[in-house]
Amino acid sequence: MKPTLLIVDDEKTTREGLRAALDERYDVYIAEDAKAAMNLLESESFDVLLTDFRLPNEDGMKLISRAKSLPRPPICILMTAYGSEELAVNAMKQGADDYIAKGRLQIDELEMRIARALKQQTLEHENTSLRKQLDSKFGLENIIGESPVMKEIFEVVQQVAPTRATVLISGESGTGKELIAKALHQLSPRAKQPFVTVHCAALAPTLLESEMFGHERGAFTGAHERRIGRFEQAQGGTLFLDEIGEIDATLQVKLLRFLGERTFERVGSNKTLTADVRLVTATNKNLEELVKAGKFREDLFFRLRVVEIELPSLRERTGDIPLLVHSFLREFAKENGKAVNDFTADSLAALMNYPWPGNVRELRTAIEHAVVLSRSERVTLRDLPPSVRGGMAAAAKPLPEKALTVKDAEKQLIIRALKEMDGNRTHAAQKIGMSRRTFHRKLHEYHLEGF
Repeated sequence: MKPTLLIVDDEKTTREGLRAALDERYDVYIAEDAKAAMNLLESESFDVLLTDFRLPNEDGMKLISRAKSLPRPPICILMTAYGSEELAVNAMKQGADDYIAKGRLQIDELEMRIARALKQQTLEHENTSLRKQLDSKFGLENIIGESPVMKEIFEVVQQVAPTRATVLISGESGTGKELIAKALHQLSPRAKQPFVTVHCAALAPTLLESEMFGHERGAFTGAHERRIGRFEQAQGGTLFLDEIGEIDATLQVKLLRFLGERTFERVGSNKTLTADVRLVTATNKNLEELVKAGKFREDLFFRLRVVEIELPSLRERTGDIPLLVHSFLREFAKENGKAVNDFTADSLAALMNYPWPGNVRELRTAIEHAVVLSRSERVTLRDLPPSVRGGMAAAAKPLPEKALTVKDAEKQLIIRALKEMDGNRTHAAQKIGMSRRTFHRKLHEYHLEGF
C-alpha cells in the first residue's frame, strides 16, 4: 500500500504540481487551508503532512502543532518561501520533523527526506511494539483465572495464535472476548502490526459497510472525501469484528468473499483491493440458531468457525472470583490513590454469592464502585452497588464477622462446596471450577485434608 500524503498550500499551481510529481509513490490528498487540512486529518489517517508556512487564517506551524496532537500523528514537513534559520528552529520546536525552503525545493530531495522520515517512524513504531511485547510477553496478562476451563482456553489461545486460522470467540457479554482476541494477536507473528476493532452492533448496516471496507468520494450523501476502511487499516495485522451476529445479508456476502479471495472493494468503487488480514470475530449470540432461522449464512458461519473459543460465564468459574476481586482491588486502589487493601466478611460474602449476570465486566465495575466509595482500609457491604449487596441473601451460611482476606474467602468457598457435595472432592472441585490438583493443594494449604 502507498503511504498517504496530505499537501497543504493556498497556491493551486503549487499543490497540484506537487500532487502530480508525488502521485506515483504516494496516495496524495490536497487542501488549500488549515481548516480543510484538519478536517481531513481528523477523518483519515495520514503518514505525511507537507504544508506551506503561510496559509490563510492560520500558519503552517500551528497546523503542525494540531496535527501532532492527533492519536496517530503524521510526519510533518514545513515548506516556506521565507526561509530562515530562526524559522527552522521554531518549526522543529513546534513538532516539525523536517523543514525545506520552497525556493530550493527539488522533488528528488523531497522524496528522499520523506522516505527517510518514514523509515525512522517505522523503526519507532517497531520499538514501541517490541517494548509492549516485552512488558506482556505472554499476551494473557490481563486475563485472570486458574479454573480448569480457563486453563484450557489459555492453552488453546497459545496453540492457535501463531497460525493464520480464523477464530470465533463466543460467550456472554462481559466474559472477556476482546481480551482473548488481543491475546491471539499479541502472541502471533502479526504482533508488530495493527490490531483493529469494529463493533458491528454500533453502526447502521450502510455505515458499517463503509467503516469496514471504506468508501470513495461521492459514494453516498456526505461522502466528501475518500475513506480508508478498517480492512486497509489492519493491513498485515488482525481485524477483530465484535458482535458479528449483527451484520446484515449484504455484509455477510462481502465478508464471505474476503475470506475466500482476500479481496474487497470500497463503497462506490469497482477497483478490487487485497488485504493481508487475520480475522477474529466474537458473538454473544448462538450463530447456529441464527443459521437455522435463516438470519446468518451457513457457509460464512463455517468459514468464521475454523476454531471456536467458548468463554464461560463467571457463574461457571466461581473459583476464580477471589483472584479477580483481589486483582481489581489493587488496580483501583492504586488508580484512585486510596489505601484500600481488604474486604469485610459480609462484603466478600456478597461478592462470592452474587450471580454476576454481567460477568467479569460487571465484577470489575462493582469493585471500582466499592473502592471509590470506601471510607476505610476495607471494602464494606455499604460500599458495594445495591444490586450486589443482595448476594448476602444467597449465602448458605454467613461468614465470620471479622476482617476477611481473599484466602479466607477461598477457604470458606472450598468448605461450602465440600459440604454441598457430601465430602466428594471431585464434585466439589468441579462445582467451584477448580482442577483436582489445585483443589488438593488447597486442601493441604488450608489444613482441610481430614474434612
